[in-house]
Formats: sequence, C-alpha cells, structure tokens
Amino acid sequence: MTARERLLAMDRAHLMHPSTHAFDHAHGAMQGTIFTGGSGITIEDSEGRTYIDAFAGLYCVNIGYGRDEVADAMHRQAKKLAFYHTFFGQSNDPAIELSERILSWMPSSMKKVFYGLSGSDANETQIKLVWYYNNVKGRLNKKKIIARDRSYHGSGLFTGSLTGLPSFHNLFDLPVDGIHHTVCPHWYRHAPDGMDELQFTNYCVHELEKLIEAEGADTIAAFIAEPVMGTGGIVPPPRGYWDAIQRVLTKHDILLICDEVVCGFGRVGAKTGSDLYGIRPDLITVAKGLTSGYAPLSAVVVSDAVWEVIEQGSRVHGVMGHGWTYSGHPVSAAAGLANLDILERENLTGNAEENGAYLQSQLHAYFGAHPLVGEVRGVGMLAAVEFMRDSAARTPFEPNDGFVQKVVAAARQRGLIVRALPHGDILGFAPPLCTSRSEVDEIVRIAAEAFEAVTETLELV
Repeated sequence: MTARERLLAMDRAHLMHPSTHAFDHAHGAMQGTIFTGGSGITIEDSEGRTYIDAFAGLYCVNIGYGRDEVADAMHRQAKKLAFYHTFFGQSNDPAIELSERILSWMPSSMKKVFYGLSGSDANETQIKLVWYYNNVKGRLNKKKIIARDRSYHGSGLFTGSLTGLPSFHNLFDLPVDGIHHTVCPHWYRHAPDGMDELQFTNYCVHELEKLIEAEGADTIAAFIAEPVMGTGGIVPPPRGYWDAIQRVLTKHDILLICDEVVCGFGRVGAKTGSDLYGIRPDLITVAKGLTSGYAPLSAVVVSDAVWEVIEQGSRVHGVMGHGWTYSGHPVSAAAGLANLDILERENLTGNAEENGAYLQSQLHAYFGAHPLVGEVRGVGMLAAVEFMRDSAARTPFEPNDGFVQKVVAAARQRGLIVRALPHGDILGFAPPLCTSRSEVDEIVRIAAEAFEAVTETLELV
C-alpha cells in the first residue's frame, strides 16, 4: 500500500466529511481526493494532477492560492501572539485594525464588527441580535424571521432552518418554529406564465406582503437574504427587486439582514452586493472572502441604528451573554488584513467586474443558444448555466439522469473543478477574483468540452 493509499484508507476510516454520502465514502464506493498544494487559480492533488479551481474552494479563495503574503502574516502573528480571547473588553492589534478595514468595505451606515469563524455561526449571531434588539425595545412578540426558498444561510439549527433547501432540513427536524420562507426571486424557474421580470418582482413583493399579513407584521423581526443567491443556484435578483423589497420592510419595521458571505469583498464586481444593488441593511454577514479561506473567520457588521439599541440594552440589562471562544482570533485577523491588502492593491474587485463580465459573455456565447440550456446567468465572478431536457418548454431533466453531475465529472477529468448546484441541473462557476481573461477562456473551453462529451451520450426522445 502506497503512502497515498494509506491516507485515503485512514480518511475513509476516521474522517466524517460534510455533505458526503456516508456509506459510499466509508466503504470506498466514491473516490476521495487529497489536495496537496495550490498556486493562482490551480490546485494539485496527491497524484500530481493539477486542476483549475473554477469555484474558488467554496466561493472562498478570492485572491487565489499560494499567496505567501497571507501565510507570512499568519506566521508572524502566531509567533507573536497565537491566541487570546476578546471577552470582557480584551483585544489584539490585528482584530482592532481589521474591524476598521472591514467597515471601509461596507455601507457608510455600518458601525461595529463582531467576529466568528464561519457564515453559519455569524448568522446564528444575527438571529440572537435581532431577538435582543426587539426585547430591548419591548417588542416581545416580534421574533419571526423570513428567508427565501432556495436560500443558503448555514448549517446550524437556526441557520439551517433559514436555509431554504430541503436537503438541509431532512432528518434534522428542521426548520424550527418561527422561520418562514417566501418566493425565490428566480424569474426563469418561478415566474408564473407570461410574467416579465418587473411583473415577477411585483409578484415576489405581493407574496412577501401576503406572508407578513398572514403572520402579522408585529410578529416579524427580520428578513434575511443574499444579494445574489449562491448555493441555491447563483441567482441574481430580477429588475427592481431590492428597491421594492426594502420598501416593504421599511413599511412594516422589519430589519434587513444582508448575507454577504458569498457576495462580499469583490466577488460581484463591487465591494459588496449591498453596494451593487443599493441595499441598505441593518445587519450584514461576511465570511469566505474576508480571508480568502486562508483562515476561518466571519463577521457580523452592525448598523448605527441597531448598535444604538444594543448600547441602550446594556445600560438597562448589563452584559449581553453572547460570544465565541475564537471571536477576533489574532491569527485569523492577521490573515484578513493581508488578504484585504492584496484585494485592494491589485484591484481584484475591478478585475472581477471586468473579467467577470467577460466570463458572462463567453458563457452566453457558447451555451446561450443551445437547446439543452435553459438559462445562462450571473454577475461578476459568479455564473451559472442551467440545463433543461427541453429548454423551450422549460422541462428539466429527471433527477435520476444526473445530467449536471456527469458534466461536473467530465470537467474534472479534463482538469477543471466546477460545481453542481442543488435544485436543478445547474453548473456553477465562482473562480478566484484574480482570474485572467485567458484563464476565463480555458475555463469555458473545458466546460464546453465536458458538456459536449455528456450530450453525445444522451438519448433524447
């Protein structure tokens, strides 16, 4: 048995993987991969094969792999102070500096930063802050949260409940009480027949208003949403959506939590999705691109208005009993500072805007008119191709066909990592923000070859 084979056997025996078929992995029915290195937009496995990572890990690696500047910053901080907590007003240099830097990326109304390690724990914090906010204001029944079908907000108890994907609920007794879901704003899949985008936006608003009326506005605390849906299919909003939704929330005094875990730090070709779409959040969640995945770190960003209530609450009720051991971890914060240095110095947001537009155009050029393609969509360095058995009739493939999974496998055989997204045959792209135009060409070329290889095997009736 080779060293690699021993590691794979140990992996199957001892490591429980997220979102992985437990039996197939443990018994070797699925082939595992051990990744050993990376540079730029490519990663290498233990057999020496290289792949273009056109999904940046999980939308994370905005600056690309192998950036010594980040590793060196983490090393220096670990030697100086590897850990101390931030409870009871304790702090550290990088966490303090990073807080100011994060706010420079956010809308001007944002005031404070609270740290966690993942988008999931950050959104759990958001729910607690929303409840605390309304308790301080004496609105003891205003506690329900509205999310959207097909949204993704994490894998915890409440965050998994907010997530609008059944696979994150099944057998977990989720969603918990107090969570409600409204229409996914995906015009292509969810608009009633004959509706254009603006009419569909009005339909989404009407459905939200109906839900608020049915539950009672005095019971609804917050609405949580991604500026562009990520895992639910990489779905940009229809025209006029965010302006119309915000009018409803303002009318009913409902807080807006903007989940920027995927969109934040340049991925959509703007500093944030809030910046791109003119969203005015009360609370913002960031993670992934904050360190480009080099270290675990998330943040809850709190607006002036919400912070004012939190301060008021502390004067009446004392210390807020919430925190994580690793909140403001100094090594993770050092990674965040170095990451933001690279993003800003190399104008990777601008690159995501320019080469992201090129990615969209090239995907449209190849896939847009194909009879098995229902929609090509995206913004910045986020894109998706949705396949249909009959695009004219919007008839999807049967789930057992595994069409998009076959395309993903064929792409991987050719050295390209892309992702099959749930809720349809959706091929997702989210390459690092440093991706060049020639690398975009290579990504689209290999994806097209993989698609052609799979379609050649189809028997369409």
